Amino acid sequence: MSNYKDIQKKNDVDLVSFVKEQRETLRKARFGAAGAGNSDVKAVRTAKKDVARSLTELNARKRDQAKKTA
Repeated sequence: MSNYKDIQKKNDVDLVSFVKEQRETLRKARFGAAGAGNSDVKAVRTAKKDVARSLTELNARKRDQAKKTA
């Protein structure tokens, strides 16, 4: 699980790759749970929160950039 302070320190390219990795983790956790018992039941919740935090930070940066250019 990533802390929001850690997410804020990353640059845009790292955040986009982090979102892709977390979405892949989320996909594997969801489909793994459907087929057999999943040992890490919190993986889905953690991945969803990490994706949401990262996308929130990316959108905040885009809004700040738009305000600066406007």
